[in-house]
Amino acid sequence: MIPNPISASLKLADGREITIETGKMARQADGSVVVRMGDCIILATVVATKEPKPGQSFFPLSVDYQEKFASAGRIPGSFFKREARLNDYEILTSRLIDRALRPLFPDDYLCEVQVLVSLISSDEHVMPDALACLAASAALAVSDIPIQEVISEVRVARINGEYIVNPSRAQLKEADINIIVASTDKNIMMVEGEGKEFEEAGLIKAIEVGHEAIRAQIKLQHELREKAGITAKRDYTKPYTNPAFEATVAEFGTKRIYDIAKGALAKHDRGDAFKKVKEDFKAQFNETNPLPAEDAALIGTYFHDLEKKVIRDMMLNEKVRLDGRTLEVVRPLTMEVNALPSPHGSSLFTRGETQSLTSVTFGTSEDELLAETAATSDYVSFFLHYNFPPFSTGEVKMMRGQSRREVGHGNLAMRSLKQMMPAEYPYTVRVVSDILESNGSSSMATVCAGSLALMDAGVPFAKHVSGVAMGLIADGGKFAVLTDILGDEDHLGDMDFKVTGTRDGICGIQMDIKCDGLSMEIMMQALEQAKRGRLHILDAMYNCIPEARAELKPHAPRIEQLNIDREFIGAVIGPGGKIIQEIQRETGAKINIEEVGDQGIIKIFSANKESIDKALAWIRSIVAIPEIGATYEGTVKSIMPFGAFVEFMPGKQGLLHISEVSWKRLDSLDGVLKEGDKVKIQLVGTDPKTGKLRLSRKVLMPKPDGYVEPAPREGGDRADRGDRGDRRGGGDRDRNRGGGDRPRGGPREDRPRRENNENTNESKPQASEQSAPQVTESDDADMAL
Repeated sequence: MIPNPISASLKLADGREITIETGKMARQADGSVVVRMGDCIILATVVATKEPKPGQSFFPLSVDYQEKFASAGRIPGSFFKREARLNDYEILTSRLIDRALRPLFPDDYLCEVQVLVSLISSDEHVMPDALACLAASAALAVSDIPIQEVISEVRVARINGEYIVNPSRAQLKEADINIIVASTDKNIMMVEGEGKEFEEAGLIKAIEVGHEAIRAQIKLQHELREKAGITAKRDYTKPYTNPAFEATVAEFGTKRIYDIAKGALAKHDRGDAFKKVKEDFKAQFNETNPLPAEDAALIGTYFHDLEKKVIRDMMLNEKVRLDGRTLEVVRPLTMEVNALPSPHGSSLFTRGETQSLTSVTFGTSEDELLAETAATSDYVSFFLHYNFPPFSTGEVKMMRGQSRREVGHGNLAMRSLKQMMPAEYPYTVRVVSDILESNGSSSMATVCAGSLALMDAGVPFAKHVSGVAMGLIADGGKFAVLTDILGDEDHLGDMDFKVTGTRDGICGIQMDIKCDGLSMEIMMQALEQAKRGRLHILDAMYNCIPEARAELKPHAPRIEQLNIDREFIGAVIGPGGKIIQEIQRETGAKINIEEVGDQGIIKIFSANKESIDKALAWIRSIVAIPEIGATYEGTVKSIMPFGAFVEFMPGKQGLLHISEVSWKRLDSLDGVLKEGDKVKIQLVGTDPKTGKLRLSRKVLMPKPDGYVEPAPREGGDRADRGDRGDRRGGGDRDRNRGGGDRPRGGPREDRPRRENNENTNESKPQASEQSAPQVTESDDADMAL
């Protein structure tokens, strides 16, 4: 079959263009599209089974987003050199799509649906996650799979006060608000993002800007659908229902369920009580009063629906919740820091029946997390892991690795806390939250526990960050916004709205809407109510630990950072790493060197302060530049007839000439200095020809009374003669080597005259009359140096 592609395009205000095409790729799927912006190309496919599985009672939707490494011209780094399981970024993008798509399907649609979205061509300037849900929705739109509405997603960033839709990666780095918005033409469905303590009004504005951009993308999908000729959706088998039997369940259980809901029972007690009502209802039926099998299969569904209706009506009409709280009350709070002795920081945070035990661990740059996408490969020095073991809800489940839910909750907490992490912090910081009890809002407990643990660890964390989960019950024009929701309130409600932040603004947000229509008025009320709840929790957190510890704990490793000129990096590392390995071996510290621009950044890591100080002093001495006139304490390395060589910095030696040892004239250093002696000296200069360092000891001594400068010895003072010797080392001796068979020794008149020697270089200086064939003190000094 010859491909017959159909496409539709949308021109954006900034000149960019989005194109959606169908009919060319993956034509055997129920629906497939290719979305393109610039060089970013995304393929989305959707397939649904024709019939639900027998006994199916839930909607089995699976969404997988994957980035092909070939899309960016890269080969995967795994052993098998192929894409493996989804990484965290792909899982998070899959969740963004899933949460937006799931409400689109009818409540009675139980066929299995699989949505696969693949990045097949990458553009370094385009963020593909903002286009992935558009591709998935468009694939559903051009299929016959029954959906109720078309949706889309966009990213909105506020940069220098301007709201930009789907900004580039470079632009995003400057944003103080960064959110993803998903919606239908009329209703907001999902919001997720982060920011730098932004205000509630700024969030509302960003959502409105995003919604306007989404409407244009929805119109584009409808245009493509019309061109493809999709006019009807497939019929599907609806599950069996029995309205009369449902009424029987309601008659039996309504009063009993209301009494339990109003009883303010604990989570498991309430669950057991609801279960007993169901068992009592089943006990009515026996051999003499049989219950048809198809009706028996509906008991669980009808009791669940009845519980939902009774509880929602109670909250709407009486403003009373399952645990007896009113709408805005936060559950009781208890918290402590330094809960564990060995981690570098820890906290135990409990809110009602939700509890997080959180720890902080410090590491070096070698412990950074590699976060890879097709287009990027970045090392992350701050990350958070969230664990949700089955015992936290009193259940028995197989432990099969990290779930998508754990990845999502951990990411929300991490993005919230990182807003307060200090810039250029030298440590790699890992935060781990283990949920020990859960009855709603465990991700928000992680944010609070993480903030406490970071301050306990001594991280210069500027402000506490807290989080609260908001719920919504809406029906028939009535609504109730709930603060700090329980697990059942999340399950039975119309909104799960998590907000994190400081006293000065919002740091993170995650919102899922389950009802049709959420006005900006309700959303603003939810945000204001969330702010009051957040501030209440923050007050308790500041009472627990008002600020970060001034010092790290005694057993916590220390890091000292030193910036040096790039030219010194080689000197610190040494040939084959010899110097840096010696420093690490001798001091016990761990040293990491990075080259950033024209600087080298050295990080010294150890749990022992003495070890760090020793390594730091060693490195500083290597990179230090000797200063003329400065005083040093050095070690005599060797004794020569004309003086001593003194090491006054690691790897840096100078000549302490015999004439500079003492004001007294010395003929030798016997009995004055010996190898290994410590001697205080001053750097008095450098040789202008060779750059070699000249040291003096006598300038640090008081000059004797009546001291008279000695007359120069025959041939000049030794120091002067040494200078001339240096010049001969670079002049006479070189000239003699290049002057044919001109003799080195003998009287000057016996040697060929310079003007008569054709091989003589005219530019070379004429040799001194005192030149001699023997090697001088300075010649020896040059060779020794």
